[in-house]
Amino acid sequence: MDNEQNTQPAAAPAETPMPALDIVLASASPRRKQLLEDAGVRFVVHASEVDETLEPDLLADPPEACKKLAERKAGAVVQEVLAEDYTGMAAVIGADTMVVCEGEIFGKPVSLSDAKRMLRCLSGRTHEVLTAVSVWMVAAPEPENISLGFRTFVDRSAVTFRELTDEEIVDYLRKGESFDKAGAYAVQGAGADLVARVDGAMDTVIGLPVGRLLEEFPDFAGSASGRTANDSTLGGCAARSLSRVEGSHIEMRFACALPTIPRAATSLADLLRQPMAFSTYRPSSHCEM
Repeated sequence: MDNEQNTQPAAAPAETPMPALDIVLASASPRRKQLLEDAGVRFVVHASEVDETLEPDLLADPPEACKKLAERKAGAVVQEVLAEDYTGMAAVIGADTMVVCEGEIFGKPVSLSDAKRMLRCLSGRTHEVLTAVSVWMVAAPEPENISLGFRTFVDRSAVTFRELTDEEIVDYLRKGESFDKAGAYAVQGAGADLVARVDGAMDTVIGLPVGRLLEEFPDFAGSASGRTANDSTLGGCAARSLSRVEGSHIEMRFACALPTIPRAATSLADLLRQPMAFSTYRPSSHCEM
């Protein structure tokens, strides 16, 4: 038949495959590493070393102080990764945990007497544990074509200690698990014996609210990255110490240019569809404060 028309529908355009997502934990904490591994997240560890000194106004606002430190830690690793001409899609996770009792922030004890003071203050009281998580998304199709965005949240749990005697405090301190823990105790270790009650998520108290993290970023649980926590490289770039990088400098370079990731963008696909969620990063530029 002449002029026969093709009535078959046109094939739908093939969807662009999603790039692999490199997930980076910006922490050397074995507890945070274990929490992510237990959740089935595939990631690499790239520890940051930043100045954790807090300005006086932040000391009066523990949630903001916690968020600021989490952002500072993640930002330090982002700076380091980009300095190695990274290409790809990455999510850098920074976290910070604080114990707050009677308005006072308890970080990691600096001495045995400081740890003893903290535990005496916590004895018989209910205190708040804050863990802030800052997730920085990096889109770098080319080393000189980089976009960034971040989102930070704070999760809270309430922990009640039973009444402790001085002998019990001294005995606990002898166990040696106090000195790298906020508040001088480890709820996942022998410190559990000090606790009468926990209201809220236990992983928040341990140091990384993985449940909420995966609610906010569900793609993390199904990351296409083949790297694991034991890998030492990211995108072919060796992980290196950040001892030469000051957190305040990093904060100044990023904070005035980076937008937050919209809450509606909860997946990698959402982020790629919303380029306005990111700002362009220029490795040599500095922000004027």
